[in-house]
Amino acid sequence: VQLQASGGGLVQAGGSLRLSCTASGRTFSVYAAGWFRQAPGKEREFVAGISWSGGRTHYADSVRDRFTISRDNAKNTVYLQMSSLKPEDTAVYYCAAGRELNPPFDPDYWGKGTQVTVSS
Repeated sequence: VQLQASGGGLVQAGGSLRLSCTASGRTFSVYAAGWFRQAPGKEREFVAGISWSGGRTHYADSVRDRFTISRDNAKNTVYLQMSSLKPEDTAVYYCAAGRELNPPFDPDYWGKGTQVTVSS
């Protein structure tokens, strides 16, 4: 599975962004998918995950109620709608795919990141 993330950018605190991740290669719809992020000087951390059907989702406590993950298997795409953004959300965001969503989500495939910068 090849993953390509897009949609990052610069936004003011309180604003919104939607990230997209489009998959190619193997059948994407059989994989769980998720988003991770890595801020400067910090380890990469889990943000949100979604099961292959979209029926189950998981979120990091830091983004719950602000971020929403969804997917459209007909378009081989997973989305991350980010709202009420905070400066501490600034990071490179990576999409990922794997066989199982069960926490901790341990993906088999990773895409290149997209930069999200939130100004105060």
